[in-house]
This record gives sequence, structure tokens and C-alpha cells, in this order.
Amino acid sequence: MLRIGLFLLTNLAIIIVASISLSLLGVNSILADNGVDLNLTSLLIFCAVFGFIGSFVSLLLSKFMAKMTTKTKIIQQPANEQERWLVTTVAELAKKADIGMPEVGIFPAQQSNAFATGWNRNKALVAVSAGLLARFDRDEARAVLAHEIGHVANGDMITLSLVQGVVNTFVMFFARLIGFFVDRVVLKNQRGLGLGYWITTIVAEIFLGILASTIVMWFSRRREFYADAAGASLAGRGAMIKALQRLQQESAAQVENQMPDTMTAFGISSGWKKRPSRLFMTHPPLEERIEALRFGQ
Repeated sequence: MLRIGLFLLTNLAIIIVASISLSLLGVNSILADNGVDLNLTSLLIFCAVFGFIGSFVSLLLSKFMAKMTTKTKIIQQPANEQERWLVTTVAELAKKADIGMPEVGIFPAQQSNAFATGWNRNKALVAVSAGLLARFDRDEARAVLAHEIGHVANGDMITLSLVQGVVNTFVMFFARLIGFFVDRVVLKNQRGLGLGYWITTIVAEIFLGILASTIVMWFSRRREFYADAAGASLAGRGAMIKALQRLQQESAAQVENQMPDTMTAFGISSGWKKRPSRLFMTHPPLEERIEALRFGQ
């Protein structure tokens, strides 16, 4: 509940700071001088409400959507020795990280991967792929689980939702501000919202959304380093490095990512995928993560 309170307080703080900043910069006066009658504070509140509601709802539904999209089978009662080891190991790591026991599951993917999600660190979900269990030894698999437990303990789901809510707010706000300016100042429309407003707003949202996604991806990459450090603390630095090296081998073999795009940021690896730029990567290159662990960065 503390993190949810932080979520709401951050939302309020953003509105207050942004509103004061716009007033100090004289944006209202500039718009008024150009014939744009727009209440920026009301627009900012509107965008913040919708921007944060979207990310908050996604956070609340994250466990359900993860189970559905990855076809994860939750282990209610271990059916074999492998499942018993998996549940026991997660319980041990969760206790060590001082969080509640997560749900534990296996999803049917041959790519070696794992993910953690859920809005509550004491009621999270940790799942591993069938491929990882088949090919990783126990120490490597334990390190991967420790990495995912690290995500939960660090509150990364809430953190990324906060970041997403912030960028959603400003994408909506500035897209509409640009739309108003083009409609009233450039196209000289004085009656309601013209076609220029709607077209400009849509184009601006697409462009700003692409730029904003680089911010979210940067935060996602930083959280991976922290989760690696947590995994090293829980399972041992050597085991964590060894697990990442195994993932590196699969990446070199160009094993395609079999995780849904919506879940990629929460996996231990983004798999092999052609990417146009580092700016849009959810995970840092594996060699950088291994180097950071080796040198204690």
C-alpha cells in the first residue's frame, strides 16, 4: 500500500510542479496573446488522470494478462521433483529477500527465459520457461529465479508503471497543446476544435510517444542491472554470471524471443531480436550486464 500511495502522490506532485512551471514560463500569457483560450492546468489534470489510469490499470491486470499471454501453468501442487525444487527454491529466495511467497509457474516456451510481475510485492508471480528448466543446471536456474525475485523486491513493476504514467501524461498534454496551437494560431480557426487540431494531435502523439518510449526503455535497462545485483546477492555472483553467460550463448545462436512483446520488459532476457537502436532495448546487452557483475558496478 505504501507504493500505491507513492504512485498517487507522484501523480499529484507532477501536476503541481508542471502547473507552476508553465505559469512561471508564461505559457498561458503566450497562448492568450496568440488567441488561444486554453486552461493549461485543467488540461494537465485531464492528461494526468488518463495517463496514470492507463498505467495503473495495466499494473493491476499484469498478473492476469501475463498468465493469459504466456499460457503460464501455475503450480498448485508440485507434480514431480522438478516442480518441487522450483517451488522450494522460490520460497527460499522470497524469504531471503523479505517478500511474500509469489505464485510460481511454468510457461511453454523453448527459449530460456523467466519473468516476474504483479502490483503487490507480497503477491507477485514468478514464472520460468520449460526451455530454461530443461537446459539450465540448478545453480543457473536458481540465479535466474533470484534475478526475478530481485525485480519483485525492488518494486520494479510499480517503478515502471510510475514512469509510464508520467510519460503518458506529458505525451497527451504536449500533443494537445501543439494541436491547439496549430488549429488556432497557424490555421486561424476560431470556432471549436477544427480538423487541424485532431490531425495534429494524432501525429504529435505518435511522434512524442516514440520519443517517450526511449525514456521508459532507459529505466527498464537500469532496473535490469539492479535485478542482476539482487540476483547475485541472493544466489551468488558466480552463479548469476554463469546464468547470463548461458543466455548469451542462446542469443549468439539467434534463438528468437518467444515472450509476448508486452512481457519482454519483465523477462530476464529479451532474446535475440533485430533492433533499430539501443534506445529501444528493454534490456542492456548481456556482455554489459556480465561486466557490471564482475566489477561490482
